Amino acid sequence: MTSAAETAEATSALLEGAAIMLGTGLVSVMLFRKLKLGATLGYIVGGAIIGPQLLGLIANPDDMASFTEFGIALLLFIVGLELQPSRLWRLRKDIFGLGLAQVVLCGLALSIFIQLALGITPEAALAIGLPLGLSSTAQVLPMLRSDGDLNSPQGERAFSILLFQDLSIVPLITIVAAMSRVPPDPSAPGGVTLALYTIGAVGGLVLAGRLVFNPLFRLIGRLGERELFVVAGLFTVVAASALMHVLGLSVALGAFVAGVMLAESPYRHELESDVEPFRSILLGLFFLSVGMMLDLGTIAQRPLFVIGIALAVIVVKGLIIAGLARSFGNSWPRSVRLGLLLSQAGEFGFVLFAQANAAQLITPEATSLFGAVVTLSMASTPFLMRFTDWLERRDERGGDGLDGPDKSPETSVIVVGYGRFGQTVAQMLMAKGVGVTLIDFEAEMIETAGEFGTKVYYGDGMRLDLLRLAGAETARAILFCNDNKDDALSREALGRVLDAFPQAAVLVRAYDRRHLISLKSLDLAFAQREMFESAVTMGRAALKAVGVETAEIDRVEGEYRLRDCDRLERQRATGDLHAGQERAFGPDNALSGEA
Repeated sequence: MTSAAETAEATSALLEGAAIMLGTGLVSVMLFRKLKLGATLGYIVGGAIIGPQLLGLIANPDDMASFTEFGIALLLFIVGLELQPSRLWRLRKDIFGLGLAQVVLCGLALSIFIQLALGITPEAALAIGLPLGLSSTAQVLPMLRSDGDLNSPQGERAFSILLFQDLSIVPLITIVAAMSRVPPDPSAPGGVTLALYTIGAVGGLVLAGRLVFNPLFRLIGRLGERELFVVAGLFTVVAASALMHVLGLSVALGAFVAGVMLAESPYRHELESDVEPFRSILLGLFFLSVGMMLDLGTIAQRPLFVIGIALAVIVVKGLIIAGLARSFGNSWPRSVRLGLLLSQAGEFGFVLFAQANAAQLITPEATSLFGAVVTLSMASTPFLMRFTDWLERRDERGGDGLDGPDKSPETSVIVVGYGRFGQTVAQMLMAKGVGVTLIDFEAEMIETAGEFGTKVYYGDGMRLDLLRLAGAETARAILFCNDNKDDALSREALGRVLDAFPQAAVLVRAYDRRHLISLKSLDLAFAQREMFESAVTMGRAALKAVGVETAEIDRVEGEYRLRDCDRLERQRATGDLHAGQERAFGPDNALSGEA
């Protein structure tokens, strides 16, 4: 039985270790961010410094590993939240075509290379090569988000490949387990039993999502208690992961399924924003523990091996991904950019190498060496991203024969999107002599506008670097008149614009009521549903056509606007689209007699 003194000592050690890890993470990430080398690399290097082989501030990193690995589970939960059927269907070719081909071809090519180069068994080569075929979701996606590229065609293609890689984690863990050299536990369930457990657990979680969790979130939405969303979101992840753990299945799979079952929930964005801070912290601690467990002595003995294998991984993956992207219709410059962007090995390599070590497929020394390979290849990503950014700017300046925003004069207003909506807004500004910079992504529309004497600059107006070229840092207003295709005007994308250009008033064309609600609490100068005013105008015309007097039409319009605004405020406050339903007009809820 543990004594009070031992309990107090364990608690003290845990608190000291947590303080050291969080402090190290804070300093190292600030430094690496300033150097533009990425947070992930900062965590790993920071962990190596405080680990047992250098400063020795954390003597037993294994004690922290099991806790910090929950960050991987939260990462997969957020990936699951991205899997709305509509988005999966739209990106199905890239996810299940390009993504599958990339995982299989890169994994097998690197496995063959490892076996030939090192002369090891096929099982060991697969246990090393397949993980190296995966890229770093934790490193690439934040970079794409910060640059505003995630919703661009190139960003979505990268997202599709990364998504399939994340989906492939569970099968890869299963493959490693199937090749295990550890004698099977007689009391452990067999493969068929585990398969049945998996199917039953996934089916049970999906059913629970429909019957329990979605109604629960609707109830919480009506209560309007923000902290309950945080508790309910974490409870969902932990409960699903715990169920899988009890059944002897993957905890990460449970978290992923929990995300999928809530992907269609109207509270998806709320959940994602609530869970994201926990995911970031725990994933950062996971990378710290990876750095602490690196065998620096073994790496120091074979530095050329680590550098050579890391270079081979980058070259092999870069060539294969570029070739695949070209075969899927990308131009060669975009294909090369995608290949370089995803050429590094990823964080799940650390997880899979640990699994392979436990299965006695590779030695602890090999685990450290190839963990260093993953780290070094990830360190190359920021430099490769800078190179791809240079290629992007070079391509936009001359590749399409259209002027980019870098050629625009400095104006006080930037209008993104020059379709039927943007044309009206821009002409009203021009009527008062206000200088306007027009940006659009459609080459055909730009050429048509040019025929009428209007200069429109080519580019993706959601990208922060491109907005800077257009003069956003001095603009008084930025108007997003583009449609919300592919969730381009998401809360996250607009939030980045507000953070980057705080001096500018940001005005947004919202798609519908649901989109408008998702933008709540953003400091927008204006946001309006794109068809609202034209629908009200047509409603007035219809009332006049059926003989209603003008004064009564004015009363109907005023009452409708008042009630609609009231409903919208209630929906924003609760996150529930049914809030204020009694205020809507209907067959049994007409406006009372004439005023």
